[in-house]
Amino acid sequence: MTGVQTCALPICGLWLIWVLGHAVSIATLIGFIALAGVAAEFGVIMLLYLRQAWERRLAQGEPETIATLDAAIREGAVLRVRPKAMTVAVILAALFPLFIGSGAGSEVMQRIAAPMIGGMVTAPLLSMLIIPAAYRLLHGRALKRRQIREGIAVT
Repeated sequence: MTGVQTCALPICGLWLIWVLGHAVSIATLIGFIALAGVAAEFGVIMLLYLRQAWERRLAQGEPETIATLDAAIREGAVLRVRPKAMTVAVILAALFPLFIGSGAGSEVMQRIAAPMIGGMVTAPLLSMLIIPAAYRLLHGRALKRRQIREGIAVT
């Protein structure tokens, strides 16, 4: 699931590079590599929180239903909003001086910062929207198959 997020990230980064008139270079590719690492971390942590919320609800004795799955997804995703917002704010605050700087080496630093800034717009949104939706689809489908196989009424 984090692959979906990582594949979609270059869109915003490439768009920002195009708007700025930069060519794709080694410096921009370094920015994309750093962005892919942050995006993968966002996705993996989100999946961990979703799974922990699901397992916690099952441990509390709640039934394995789609409603329980939906509640666990909401719980896990909400727990990630503030840490993710703080991470994005710190990354953007650190990259902004590189992005607007002038002087020796500033052109290279701008090309490294541009994909990161563009991706930091999309990475949290993808992580907060796409990953829980994909988790719901995949886990919900497996849950329905298990309930049909065991002869339990699907809810």
